[in-house]
Amino acid sequence: MNTRIPRALFALITAAALTAACTPAPKENKIADPGTEVSGTVELWHFFTEREAAAIDTVVKDFEATHPKIKVTVKSGQDDSKVTQAIGAGNGPDIGLSYSTDIVGKFCASGAWVDLAPYIARDKVDLSQLNPTTRQYTEYGGKRCAMPFLADAYGLFYNRDLFAKAGIAGPPKTLDELAEDAKKLTVRNADGSLKRVGFLPLMDFYENAAAHLAPIVGATWLTADGKSAIAADPAWKTLLTWQKSLVDWYGYDNLQKFRAGLGDEFSADNAFQKGQVAINVDAEYRLAFLADQAPKLSYGVAPLPTTDPARYGAGYVTGNIMGIAKNAKNPEAAWELIKYLTTNDTTIVKLANSLRNIPTTTKAAADPALKVDPAFKTFMDIFANPNSSTTPPSASGPAYQETFQTFVTGWQAGKVANLDAGLAEADKQVNSVMTLGG
Repeated sequence: MNTRIPRALFALITAAALTAACTPAPKENKIADPGTEVSGTVELWHFFTEREAAAIDTVVKDFEATHPKIKVTVKSGQDDSKVTQAIGAGNGPDIGLSYSTDIVGKFCASGAWVDLAPYIARDKVDLSQLNPTTRQYTEYGGKRCAMPFLADAYGLFYNRDLFAKAGIAGPPKTLDELAEDAKKLTVRNADGSLKRVGFLPLMDFYENAAAHLAPIVGATWLTADGKSAIAADPAWKTLLTWQKSLVDWYGYDNLQKFRAGLGDEFSADNAFQKGQVAINVDAEYRLAFLADQAPKLSYGVAPLPTTDPARYGAGYVTGNIMGIAKNAKNPEAAWELIKYLTTNDTTIVKLANSLRNIPTTTKAAADPALKVDPAFKTFMDIFANPNSSTTPPSASGPAYQETFQTFVTGWQAGKVANLDAGLAEADKQVNSVMTLGG
């Protein structure tokens, strides 16, 4: 079973673990002189499983073939919680491969992952080869403690057969169109319960999360001085008002009952893959799951709808990241492997073709060997769109998103009487947890 973790659930499994990583910063690490031969064993922990883990194993074997004096021990299925707990306990891996960019600020600020700048300078690694957004989400406070390991861009998946039956010509481009299409595609049972949902608007369903949907309305998270911008930005009110209107049309209890019968997001019983949900927010990696688990499904992909036509084509961008743990036993070998996996264009293309993730270097993205079908190109275009954005890093990690998620969960359930007052209170809560460091 795949262990990618939906962002909406990230808060529930990492809050305590991130605290474990906030032990005193390590002593300064002296790196080897240029040209020093690197050898020994290095341990890599990553979150992938099954088909995706096999892809990692393949490129690791390639690395060992070109670095015969380095032996790599791989532990798959290790989510961020396990990695951060191990680092905090002093027995973590040499390298952590994370599914979340949201921890970068916390890891850089706390020293849980070491600063890679000395290695980058010594080996003359050209960071301009990396996409600007990936450079942004792999550093914090002037400290680069991570390198990007492929990227994700979020868009819309829609069921072509169901669209045709409903007489819908193409994917929605605005929020109003999305709501209208969702209603046309929804089928209810005789008792009023939901048999099929056009679009499931709950913010904690699969990849539905405030972070992923913020670009739809151009919403901002933080002010220039690092405080919450949620209450002052009318875009959040626009998004949440639209979302709650659609939740109410379905009926919150109806949606909860319907969702309870759906399969796991990364199983073959994924609700979109089974035709139970006609329109779904997801990233480019879903293409590989569809090919593997639902090859007969007729589907299309498109950018997320937006409130501003000028922003259509953009979306949320994130990715996987790699770093050297502060208590790494062989940091030099760890850096060699990280450098190989994140800057070697041939390796990046091989991984992108296997995992169906977006390559993060300019040469890899333009490599003729990269498999770019029309669906994948849609996500490549979203990734490259100058209006695409990611969540800003913070020394408190994902705390501000976790706190806002708590508010949104109450909002969609009808527990917030006044949205303006609720957003103002959410602001206070966000600023409080950020002051406390998460």
